[in-house]
Amino acid sequence: MSRTRVPCFLASTALAAAAGAAPQSSVVTRVEPWIDPTPQPRGEAVLRRTMLVTHATARALVGVPPLLWSEELAASAREHAEALAQSGRFDHLGRTAARTGVGENLWAGSHDAYTYTEMVDAWLSEARDYINAPTPRFSRTGAWKDVGHYSQMIWRHTTHVGCAMVAGSRDDVLVCRYAPAGNVMGQAAF
Repeated sequence: MSRTRVPCFLASTALAAAAGAAPQSSVVTRVEPWIDPTPQPRGEAVLRRTMLVTHATARALVGVPPLLWSEELAASAREHAEALAQSGRFDHLGRTAARTGVGENLWAGSHDAYTYTEMVDAWLSEARDYINAPTPRFSRTGAWKDVGHYSQMIWRHTTHVGCAMVAGSRDDVLVCRYAPAGNVMGQAAF
């Protein structure tokens, strides 16, 4: 049975603050076919494993080491995901995250309609437009927001990740936090 999922949303504050300015964020909306409405395995252990394996695979393809899991980043990501799920908003912490040197990728989509792999694959799909050039000129499209999630995932100087997914009344919200933040102006990912 084929149905349509409510759009998933992606956002990134991957561009690090330059000269004290807040990082920019982007929001991309996609409506995708939903072939199998069967709920997939969930839970913190499955999320952690999926995120670490997916990030490690993407990073290995460009020759950078895997990320380590940070419980501190995961707890921070959970707080923000809970706030977003409860409020229905979809935005970043902005200047707060920039001041702490933490990068952030966001994703939201229909409740129980996406697997963790599909969530992170939305960010990985940006690889097709990525060029390893200094930020912000690292996109074949000319728009950094088209590759900001992916570049944060593969940023060489990023060493830790922590993620959390929270179910809201309508949507699931995934937040991944990265330290140190990637997408530093004037630098390339690897």
